Amino acid sequence: MKALVFERSLPRFAAARVASALTAGGGARVGPLRLADVEPPALPGPGWHRLRPRLAGICGSDLATVDGQSSRWFEPVVSFPFVPGHEVVGDLDDGSRAVLEPVLACAARGIDPACAACARGDTGSCERIAFGCLQPGLQTGYCADTGGGWSGGLVAHESQLHPVPDGMSDQAAVMVEPAACAVHAVQNAGIADGDTVVVLGAGTLGLCAVAAVRHLARPGALIAGAKHPEQRRLARALGAGTVAAPSEVRRSVRRQTQSLAMDGQLTGGADVVIDCVGSESSLRESLAVVRPRGAVVLVGMPGPVNVDLTPLWQREVRLVGSYAYRHATFATAFELVAAAGLERLVSALYPLEEWRDAIDHAVHAGPRGAVKIAFDLRPRPGAASGRRAELGPRSGETAGTAPGGDGDPASGRRAGLGPRSGETAGTAPGGDGDPASGRRAGLGPRSGETA
Repeated sequence: MKALVFERSLPRFAAARVASALTAGGGARVGPLRLADVEPPALPGPGWHRLRPRLAGICGSDLATVDGQSSRWFEPVVSFPFVPGHEVVGDLDDGSRAVLEPVLACAARGIDPACAACARGDTGSCERIAFGCLQPGLQTGYCADTGGGWSGGLVAHESQLHPVPDGMSDQAAVMVEPAACAVHAVQNAGIADGDTVVVLGAGTLGLCAVAAVRHLARPGALIAGAKHPEQRRLARALGAGTVAAPSEVRRSVRRQTQSLAMDGQLTGGADVVIDCVGSESSLRESLAVVRPRGAVVLVGMPGPVNVDLTPLWQREVRLVGSYAYRHATFATAFELVAAAGLERLVSALYPLEEWRDAIDHAVHAGPRGAVKIAFDLRPRPGAASGRRAELGPRSGETAGTAPGGDGDPASGRRAGLGPRSGETAGTAPGGDGDPASGRRAGLGPRSGETA
C-alpha cells in the first residue's frame, strides 16, 4: 500500500530544519518524509482491527514534524519509521466507519493492571506509552507498529475506535479529534459563569476552542484573536462576541474588563486565556491580558521559549497545560462537531500523491483563506487524475454557502478542482498550528523527536 513514511535520518532532519528556517514547509522537500510502497502493519494481538483511512487531517504537530522544528522531550516515546497522521476517519472490515482516538494507552498496549491515569479514564496522561506489546509511541502516527493516517491502512485497538453516526459526513468526522482537544482544554480551564474568556489563535484548534467555549460554558464575554479575514469571519460565526487582530487583543480586553493601563500593562484582564498558538509571543500576550489570579491554558504546543515569568509570579496566575483528552471526551466532541457545524473548517482535500502541495497549503492556510487541510484516501471516480478537491469558497464566494455540486452532499459544500484564484504560497501566518509561530498541542510530538 502507499504510505508517507517518516524515517530516522539525522542528515535529512537537519536539512529539513535548515530549509524550514528559510521557508515554512520547506522541510517537505528535503526531509525524512517520503511516499513509499509498504506492507500493511500486522495486527499486534487480540482486540486489534484494521482501519482504512477515508480522510486524514494535517495538523500543526505534523507540520512541525515535517519541518524539523522539534522539542527533544518526546524522544523516548517515538519509534521509527513511522507513518504520520492521527486525525483519522476510516473504514473497518465490517464496513462501518470509525474515528480514531490516537493515544496508545495501557489498553492498546496490553498492560494490565492499567496505570493510575488510565484507570480513571485519563488516557492522555498514560504513564506506559513506551511499554507493553508495542514499540514506543505516544500516539498512532508516531509509533512504528501501528501505521498512521497518511496511508492506505493502519491498525487500531478497539479502545481507540469511536463509531461514526450514519448521518455524519466524513468532513465532520475528521474534525472530531481536534474538537476533542478543544473540549479537553475548555474543561481544564475551569470557566465560571460570566467569566471573560480570551482565545488566542484562530487556526483549527483556536476555532474549535471558540466553539467549545460557546457550547460548553457560559462566559460573560468571549474574545478571539484572529489574524486573517476568513479566520475572523469563522470566529464570529462560531460564537466569539469580539474578534480582534492580534495587535488589538489587549485593547479589547481592557475595554471589556475596564482595566486601567500602566505603560501598556493592564491592571486587570481576562479570567481565562486559552493559548492555541504556543509560541513565545503568544505566551507573552497571554500573561499580558490575564487578570491577577486568572488562568492561562496552554493548548498550543511550545518548544523552548524565552518568556519573562515575572507577571505569572507577581499576579499569581495559574498556567495550565492541556494535552490530548480523556477517553470520554470523544462523546462530547462528536456532539460539538455536529452542533457547531465544524465540518465547515475542512477547506481542501488532497490525494496522497500530492502530499508536498497539501503540506504547503496547510502551512500557508491562514493567508489563503483555509483552515483544515486533509488527505483524501477514499476511492473515487477520476482519482487517477491526481487533482485535489477544494471545499472552501473560491474567489467571490461566501465561505460556507457555496452551491451544491460534486462535493460531499452531507456537508453541502462544493468540490472544485484546480487552484483557487491567486493561490500561491505566502508568508507563513501566525496562529495555532503554524510552524512559524508555535505548534498545536494534543496531537503528538514535533518533528525529529529522536534527533
